[in-house]
Amino acid sequence: MNLRDKQILHIALPSIVSNITVPLLGLVDVAITGHLGSAAYIGAIAVGGMLFNIIYWMFAFLRMGTSGVTAQALGARNLTEVVAVMQRSLLVAIIISMVMLSLQVPIREAALSIISPSAEVVAFTCTYFNICIWGAPAALMLFVMTGWFLGMQNSKAPMLVAIIQNVANIVLSFVLVYGVGMKIEGVALGTVLAQYIGLISALLLFNPYYLRIKKYYREKTVMNGAALIKFFSLNKDIFLRTCCLILVHFFFIAAGAKQGDTELAVNTILMQLFTLYSYIMDGFAFAGEAMVGKAIGGKMRMIYDDTVRRLFRWGWGVAALFTLMYLLFGKAFLSLLTDDVAVLETAQVYQPWTLLFPLCGIAAFIWDGVYIGATATKGMLISMASGMVIFFLLYFTLVPWLGNHGLWIAFVAYLAMRGISQTFMRKKIWKE
Repeated sequence: MNLRDKQILHIALPSIVSNITVPLLGLVDVAITGHLGSAAYIGAIAVGGMLFNIIYWMFAFLRMGTSGVTAQALGARNLTEVVAVMQRSLLVAIIISMVMLSLQVPIREAALSIISPSAEVVAFTCTYFNICIWGAPAALMLFVMTGWFLGMQNSKAPMLVAIIQNVANIVLSFVLVYGVGMKIEGVALGTVLAQYIGLISALLLFNPYYLRIKKYYREKTVMNGAALIKFFSLNKDIFLRTCCLILVHFFFIAAGAKQGDTELAVNTILMQLFTLYSYIMDGFAFAGEAMVGKAIGGKMRMIYDDTVRRLFRWGWGVAALFTLMYLLFGKAFLSLLTDDVAVLETAQVYQPWTLLFPLCGIAAFIWDGVYIGATATKGMLISMASGMVIFFLLYFTLVPWLGNHGLWIAFVAYLAMRGISQTFMRKKIWKE
């Protein structure tokens, strides 16, 4: 196996393990609340979990922006900037989290007014939200540290942090609910405590790096005006891109709901196949962030070209494997998620669209990693906006005519458009 391939797997595989721990935690939370004696507890976890997913998703630029800039500084052997990136990003994360804490009531009320769950679910969701919001500083600082570790070509540290945090969350939630006698507040408190345990773990893993590079710390470099302007410019593009992504995904859910409970259930289940594929491809995207950033920072054009070429080879291999798996075992996988006959029968009608996920998504995922590593965030924003426009154009054109098939065509085209746009703009990456 080529050295570059080994480097890609060295970063991608731990990242994939980290990603897979995310759905496990959600399943455990649902399992715990599902035995508390009221369906409203499950509803509160679903609504509260969705709120925090949206909130934290919007600030994912703290991870993406940090990884690319750190990797480039490392490639340029500019250790002063490597240290400054961490300090600068952590400062922004702390400021954002303080604003979130100060505005928690209006944020909570605005979100609940939009979702409009039942009165009982609202009460439990408020309890869950009021506790979980105090984990925001740890969550946002962990975004920064994960991005910094990836920029330093280290995906094992984020993997260890994710495992420690999720195991702590599961154990603490069980103890607080079944040992102490708490209900939904026990699940929420377990989540917050686990977030701070994860942050402490990340800081401990960071310590060996810090001991080696702390001599490069310069206060004036952290607050450098030009660097701060670049930081906010990059993160503005990523933030707007994330808003487009959220709009498409949540409009997809809402559009399915309008077509009936069966279609909503079917779309939710089929999207799990896309989510599973995305967890794997994100691992290779993370490898792209780290390796491309380092190559560009070091002005190593041949290494950059070779890295991109090999990332796509791995991407095509994964896409072929998933297409085959969905073709042969798609129905069996769906039957694991539900035993509702009507939902399963309807799902089989729309399942062929899932075979297009890997093919249409490969370029979007791989190029995302490359563009983040290159800090070519404007291109990412343009490609996502293009995909969003295609999604809504096809939705309003095809859904009245084709129903749920039109919705799936719009989503698959949105995925493909992202990759196509980035492919056409790829020559600008090195120039930028």
